[in-house]
Amino acid sequence: MASSSASSSSSSGTPRFTNPPNYVFPHNRLSRVMRNPDKTPIVLVACGSFSPVTYLHLRMFEMAVDYARQNTDFEVVGGYMSPVSDQYKKPGLLSARHRVNMCTLGVNEHSFGWLMVDPWEAFQDYQRTAVVLDHFEYEINTVLGGVHTPSGEHRHVHVMLLAGSDLISTMSEPGVWSEPDLDHILGKYGTFIVERAGSDMDQATEALARWRHNIFFVPQLIQNDVSSTKVRLFLRRGLSIRYLLPASVVSYIEDHGLYKDDGPNQNQASSGSNNSNSSTGGGSSPPDKEKEKEKEREAGPDKESKQSSTPASTQ
Repeated sequence: MASSSASSSSSSGTPRFTNPPNYVFPHNRLSRVMRNPDKTPIVLVACGSFSPVTYLHLRMFEMAVDYARQNTDFEVVGGYMSPVSDQYKKPGLLSARHRVNMCTLGVNEHSFGWLMVDPWEAFQDYQRTAVVLDHFEYEINTVLGGVHTPSGEHRHVHVMLLAGSDLISTMSEPGVWSEPDLDHILGKYGTFIVERAGSDMDQATEALARWRHNIFFVPQLIQNDVSSTKVRLFLRRGLSIRYLLPASVVSYIEDHGLYKDDGPNQNQASSGSNNSNSSTGGGSSPPDKEKEKEKEREAGPDKESKQSSTPASTQ
């Protein structure tokens, strides 16, 4: 069973993470050899509910890769979706099993060989974003040993958070995020933010000026306001959701009769019996006050961003 504290340090200072049962870090699509040795290798990590995953979630990765290639010295060597835990209770949040399955279907249908789904966060207790990024840092650079240049030179992979512009707006609000977590996420890792219409980026960046060098804004050249919330609303009203999300995900939703009821018990009603991968080791959801502030961390420019400010273990 996973404990409420996902990581600790050994006597040598090496972080140790509590993994869900039978967990294996996915890295089959991680490019282990760089194309351009003059660039800095990065991995993009999107944390969110993905309930359900939409085309906009997938498009965010493509937009970020385009931006990185044309405007930075980064080379994207992999991308990950990290669905949130069932312990983050909110209306419309299906069981982790369903959400991971849908993300996997969407990724397999449209990833072109570089995007993956990591179930580490989903199948255990609620985890702060900073801890999730530490997990990727550990798995990619400590366990796998990073990547290499064509000549065999070892390179450390820089992990970066990928999110919508609502995330950066909440980061600039006093009291929503703890200062240590902000410094850890924006200072150590950095973020790619996909802009959306109506977001005041200037005001947000003023409050986060000390980390501005590590925040990259990705413009949406074709505006897309598809969100998981709207998809769930369509389903409750009996409307078609085809061409809003991958066909395989649409079929999965139809086959399992999902999102017919988006009430507070949707998670339990739709999950059936959780498989052995889901940890229920006495974990609890974030404090109610924190959950009100967090607003829902959805990896997309659709106002479903779950921010983390207080460790789940300190409730």
